[in-house]
Amino acid sequence: MLDFRIPGHYPSKRWPGCRTKRIGVVMSESCRRLSGRVAIVTGAAAGIGRATARRLGAEGAMVVVVDRNQAEGNETARLVRDAGGEARFIACDVADAAAVRAMIAAAASGGRIDILVNNAGIPGTHAPIDAVREEDWDRVIAVNLRSVFLCCKYAIPYLERNGKGAIVNIASTFGMVGAPASPAYSASKGGIIALTRQLAIDYGHRGIRVNAVSPGYIDNDMDQRRSRMPPEQAAASLAAREAAAALQPLGRQADVAEIAAAVAFLVSDDASFATGAIVPIDGGCTAFFNVGMR
Repeated sequence: MLDFRIPGHYPSKRWPGCRTKRIGVVMSESCRRLSGRVAIVTGAAAGIGRATARRLGAEGAMVVVVDRNQAEGNETARLVRDAGGEARFIACDVADAAAVRAMIAAAASGGRIDILVNNAGIPGTHAPIDAVREEDWDRVIAVNLRSVFLCCKYAIPYLERNGKGAIVNIASTFGMVGAPASPAYSASKGGIIALTRQLAIDYGHRGIRVNAVSPGYIDNDMDQRRSRMPPEQAAASLAAREAAAALQPLGRQADVAEIAAAVAFLVSDDASFATGAIVPIDGGCTAFFNVGMR
């Protein structure tokens, strides 16, 4: 197994056939474990999706970058190519069945899909359920959960065709434990966790592994909320997240590249016996009963 650690805490061992890559702020020993494979990453215009696309590209996959944001999606594909990888962008609203069906067909234009990373997601309204509008609830469930159903539905025939497909769904610790004022988001992520296990049961004997990663506090401004806030409010929002993250065992937020490293492991042959797993990459927050002190 490869070691993915923060710079300054690196083993001296070099693995045969590997080369050191810098992705974001995280160094890794990248072995191009995914050479010759086609990977779809949804929600890849920014954040975890962009980091994952870059990581899979660095490991040799041909990455299909999927997002609604054409400018940022094309930028992600460019970043993968500039680092020596292969990538192309397909614009798609992953909550729309016809759009997903067309995207999957386009992604499989070479006849294969080996990897599907369902990352697209939105946070929704930060409010208790009696203050959430029905249309806001429906949109969060559509983007976060319905998209996983749609992408899996249309990609699975291609994943099965190659004899060993891999799906990773990006869930959240909010789908594992309670979280304040996040009813739609928590419900959607809990649904992803349940669906991941169910798909693993149905498709394991057909050669498809299905796992989920549950990020905890991560330095990822989902939906670019802070960019729309006045500077003072944005700074206060970030400070609040950092203070909360400081209470967990590792005492900090994650970098998006650390989530991408976990995804790369799960879709690789190094995880060939892993399916139905829900992997928290959360600094220990779901293992820790927070009594108000670290």
